[in-house]
Amino acid sequence: MSGLPPHVQGTVVTVGTFDGVHLGHQAILRDVRRRARARNGRAVLLTFDPHPLNIVRPEVAPPLLTLPDEKKEILAQLGLDYVAFVSFTLEFSRYSPDKFVEDIVVPRFRPAEVVIGYDHGFGRGRAGDISVLERLGGIHGFEVSVVEGVEADGSHVSSTRVRRAVSAGDMEGAAAGLGRPYSFRGTVIRGLGRGRTLGFPTANLTHPASDKLLPAEGIYAVRATLGADEVDGLLHLGPRPTFAGSPPAIELFLIDFERDIYGERVIVDVLHRLREVRGFESGDDLAAQMRRDLADGRDYFRKVRA
Repeated sequence: MSGLPPHVQGTVVTVGTFDGVHLGHQAILRDVRRRARARNGRAVLLTFDPHPLNIVRPEVAPPLLTLPDEKKEILAQLGLDYVAFVSFTLEFSRYSPDKFVEDIVVPRFRPAEVVIGYDHGFGRGRAGDISVLERLGGIHGFEVSVVEGVEADGSHVSSTRVRRAVSAGDMEGAAAGLGRPYSFRGTVIRGLGRGRTLGFPTANLTHPASDKLLPAEGIYAVRATLGADEVDGLLHLGPRPTFAGSPPAIELFLIDFERDIYGERVIVDVLHRLREVRGFESGDDLAAQMRRDLADGRDYFRKVRA
């Protein structure tokens, strides 16, 4: 990690994992950007990969709301001047708060000001807090500013809260915390063609990386982005109990859309859970349910656009 170009001085820096880049994170980043502009300086985010808990307590490490590439895409839209991804290693996890600031933050990112969230902890065991950072700011000549939490639906937004919503299939709750729909990416691959025989040709998607959090199993209304196209669709996520021996799958049905998309990369915004996954006595019974799902999906999209 080389830090910033030598000519960049007097930055406004924030530090954190920022998994999800939710509304609380966005409030911090807006404040960083505003303060940097007021100083005629540069807005900087120092973030980590992998998630620190993957290194220090892998048994409790959470699945990710945003994989590194997803996080980069989101951050690119938020007006920062620099984003540094620090490789979080076991050695790095042992840095005391003082060492982290003295060896990393000050010499490599040269802050005039450090902005943190109200509950931020840094350094070994998250021992660094606001008072520690203010002490270090006094020594090294930077100011410290604290951003309060953001509330949605009456409680503080956090990555943990968003993960709970996604895990429960509460996509509206997840979107309320993120400020956008929850999404994942996949590549279209060839399946067995069962959907086509049932009258619903589906696109089978590759699974995201194993540490990406997927919503609860179910049937969802989604929006799919394929290049310049945004298409309404239905998503089957999970097992296929009607067909014995079939492995779980991610299957996407695009409404009123006909184009060969094999091999294409798809961004799927998961908007609303229509129902749980159920098994049926026959393919005909499944097809009848899929027609009901399509009607429910169309009704959902009509209502959200009304």
